[in-house]
Amino acid sequence: TIMSEIEAKLAKNPLIYKLLSLHLLPEDYAVFGSGPMFAHGIKESVRDLDVIARGKAWEKARQLGKTEETKLKFGSVITLFGGEIEIYDSWVPAGKWDINRLIGTSDVMEGIRFVKLEDVLRWKRMRNSLKDIEHIKLIENYFANNL
Repeated sequence: TIMSEIEAKLAKNPLIYKLLSLHLLPEDYAVFGSGPMFAHGIKESVRDLDVIARGKAWEKARQLGKTEETKLKFGSVITLFGGEIEIYDSWVPAGKWDINRLIGTSDVMEGIRFVKLEDVLRWKRMRNSLKDIEHIKLIENYFANNL
């Protein structure tokens, strides 16, 4: 099936391998940003992974790298592998996202949680940059062809 082909590609991805090597508690984190688009086969590749974390996953991440304030001052970020993986304790814009809900309702693939595409679409529409507009079209096409 298409999904098993995508999951096989996911398992071979070096960023996914690095994320799994951190041994974060699976139920306490999820990949956000463009990562879910890659996980669903909408994007061929990703340059980095944006991860939201809570509880034990956040505590573990804090032992792995330096905790810094995010550029947009909405929370904290831990940057690992030279920026290939960024782990956040919240999501921008601040106050608009409940990371417990985002993590709790995530799709699980290869044992990794990926924030639901509906939430990725909502976030991309909020930001609405040129790159986001392109991603919005890709996600909408995906929904039109897969629902």
